[in-house]
Amino acid sequence: MAKVLAIANQKGGVGKTTTCINLATSLVATKRKVLLIDLDPQGNATSGSGVDKSSLELSIYDVLVGSSELEQALQFSEHGGYPLLPANRDLTAAEVELLKVPNKELRLRDALAPVRDHYDYILIDCPPTLSMLTVNALAAADGVIIPMQCEYYALEGLSDLVNSIQRIAAALNPGLKIEGLLRTMYDPRNGLTNDVSEQLKAHFGDRLYDTVIPRNVRLAEAPSYGMPALAYDKQSRGALAYLALAGELSRRQSRPANA
Repeated sequence: MAKVLAIANQKGGVGKTTTCINLATSLVATKRKVLLIDLDPQGNATSGSGVDKSSLELSIYDVLVGSSELEQALQFSEHGGYPLLPANRDLTAAEVELLKVPNKELRLRDALAPVRDHYDYILIDCPPTLSMLTVNALAAADGVIIPMQCEYYALEGLSDLVNSIQRIAAALNPGLKIEGLLRTMYDPRNGLTNDVSEQLKAHFGDRLYDTVIPRNVRLAEAPSYGMPALAYDKQSRGALAYLALAGELSRRQSRPANA
């Protein structure tokens, strides 16, 4: 059964979508079956996967409101090698419509139930707010990967996010846990970066991934071509870092529970 991972942070611009696309591609490159879910109305994971979000006939909006089965709405990322449940601005309307339906927090979990056996990993790109969409992602997930920059304000927002995850775990999803924290846009020459990194190590221990994602021009350029970094420039530091993250994630999952 698939491991469902929400890629979440209430702060924008920290690399959530970049992480979703490139981690999905790297897992596929290591022979894992991956489904990527775009749960952000901006649809950046959709366009960054090479899918035209303006011409979708079906999207995650239709799945959440019950007018389509999940498999009917899937697209395929040619460059990434994974199926994608796409999103566009229609998803904004789902926020309002979900308020009217029963079990509104569990719509995504219920939609995933029939397909979880088809994949090794399901990655969910969350919007940068604690909205009903993010609540659906956290209610459906086994774990949360938190991408974050090593800067002062990121630490402030992190405590709010951890509290939100704990509240949703208590109310909706007792098995939910923080899978790992991922340092993104990492520049070891910056003193503050190193200070914040040490604080994260002290507080989160082995939940902090050893892999760091560097600031990298190729990572920034790739989405404008609808490509993951591994397809755009497989030798770039960004592409190699996400391959390393995929390896670290897989090793952690295969580790015995009491290790």
